[in-house]
Amino acid sequence: MLAINQPVADFQLPSTGEKTFSLSGASGRHLVIYFYPKDDTPGCTTEGSDFRENYAAFKAQNCEILGVSRDSIKSHERFKEKMNFPFDLLSDADEVVCEQFGVMKMKNMYGKQVRGIERSTFVIDAKGVLRNEWRGVKVPGHVEEVLDFVKTL
Repeated sequence: MLAINQPVADFQLPSTGEKTFSLSGASGRHLVIYFYPKDDTPGCTTEGSDFRENYAAFKAQNCEILGVSRDSIKSHERFKEKMNFPFDLLSDADEVVCEQFGVMKMKNMYGKQVRGIERSTFVIDAKGVLRNEWRGVKVPGHVEEVLDFVKTL
């Protein structure tokens, strides 16, 4: 399980832009990795748009943003293009990284219990160390809170 101020184990996931993202390949810059339930849904669209609107401010802090869900790369490419996201989306269809970060939860959906991603955000510093996490995220004001934290690194 992840712990604040501890290194995060390396992982690889397919990324938009026909790339593969690896944590080890991202060293030297801070990362905001946000896990979201599903492409092109209201909350996920708002969250992604908030990150897009603040992208330049994150970049100014030597910080890259990555969104992760279980959706396919094809779905991610459509969502990224539609929303004009300047950052990549990673596909974790097998839930390996979702499990690594502990974001898979049982949730109520229309009165039924379903297993899905709990909206969560993690900040990993330029050395690969987890510096903060937000779980059960409520979208309004969240991106600003994350940016304020990144500015302290």
